[in-house]
Amino acid sequence: MVGMANVFDLSTTATRFRFVAILEAFTWLGLLIGMAFKYLPADGNEIGVKIFGPIHGGVFVLYLLISLWTARKLSWNLVTTFWALVASVPPFGTVVFEVWAARTGRMGELSRSSAVKSEPSLV
Repeated sequence: MVGMANVFDLSTTATRFRFVAILEAFTWLGLLIGMAFKYLPADGNEIGVKIFGPIHGGVFVLYLLISLWTARKLSWNLVTTFWALVASVPPFGTVVFEVWAARTGRMGELSRSSAVKSEPSLV
């Protein structure tokens, strides 16, 4: 949880990717809540979808662009880039991908900091 404390740090490519991945997940949540209010009551209200639909659409496109930018800057292979782009389709997939990428060493300094903390101490 320590690594997530600096989610607003946008100083590096990896931290910008993390921020946009989390933002995309939050906009998914807003859209899903808006859809629930639209379809679950008998006389649904469309305001949630009208608000979060365009916001999510914009952040979705931003995520795709930042994924391609990050892939180039961090030298991701085509398979990793493909999964980063596919992760934008299911709800909260971007966060799942970001966690996986950090744990497998694909997120630059975010991967190194978590790998160092998880090593057992010899003392």
